[in-house]
Parts: sequence; C-alpha cells; structure tokens
Amino acid sequence: MLAQFTRGLVSVASAMTQPKRAGLLLTSRLYHEKVVEHYDNPRNVGSFDKDDPTVGTGLVGSPACGDVMKLQIKVDENTGKIVDTCFKTFGCGSAIASSSVATEWIKGRQMEEVLTIKNSDIAKHLSLPPVKLHCSMLAEDAIKAAVKDYQKKKAKRGDNNSSPPDGQATVVG
Repeated sequence: MLAQFTRGLVSVASAMTQPKRAGLLLTSRLYHEKVVEHYDNPRNVGSFDKDDPTVGTGLVGSPACGDVMKLQIKVDENTGKIVDTCFKTFGCGSAIASSSVATEWIKGRQMEEVLTIKNSDIAKHLSLPPVKLHCSMLAEDAIKAAVKDYQKKKAKRGDNNSSPPDGQATVVG
C-alpha cells in the first residue's frame, strides 16, 4: 500500500517538474482552449478606488462553489461610456475566464449597451459545459451590479450637488 502511494507521489512530483506541459495536458481535457487562454493570460486584472465617483463596483459570489467576482467599471461622466474596466476573481478557471471576457466586452461601450450582455453569450463564447454555467452567470451579475453601483453613486451626487461649483452664487431671477 505504501509503495503504491509512494509511486503516486513520484508521478505527481514528475508532472510538477514540467508544470506547463502537464498543466496543458490536464486543462486541455477539462477546459476549452478559450478558457485556458483567458486563464493563462487574463485581461484587465486589477482594481480601482471604489470611492472614486466615476467607478462602479460589482461584487458577486456563489455560495455553492465558492467563486467570488469583483468587476469594476470606470465611466466617462459626460458620455456614459465605460472607458476602463478591471476585475479580481477568486475561483476556478471558468470563473476567471468569464470575468476576463466580460471586461473585454464592456470596455468602450455605453452602460445601457453592456446591460444587454447575457451569461449565455459568455458561456457560448467560452464553450462552457453545463456544470460551469454559474461562472458566466456571475459575470453577467457582476456587470449589472457595477452599473447599478455607478448609477447609485451618480444619483447620490446629483442630490448632494445642489450648490454651484467653486462657491459661486446662484442667480435667481
């Protein structure tokens, strides 16, 4: 029994000495190449200052699998266009890939337009299997939450900014 266990450890150790090759063999059997590409080279990883008034933050999670996704958007206040986006995700390769794809798809688009992105679009693009569809659902939820957070901040600023800028007096006719 101990000899079988030891041989198993040696096999695992051998595979670990060539992690790229062993990892690609393993992941290519479990994940589509687009998932592997976004996992190996995720786009737009990072975070913005959540207190920045031009930033909307969506933080979503799945208690069933433990995936947590934070997606942030930076919006041009004059045009309503998403000028930058980033994410941080704790989860499986499909969750990271879904986040990465979502940030690519929303950058440069109007906020109203990104709300039309559906989890099924992300899942289809990444060829996610049914057991991983919750990852694309998290990405859709994160987009919606980030937009909602930005709109909430904007509405709050609109209510609190009733006085003119630079201390100028309001002229009432």
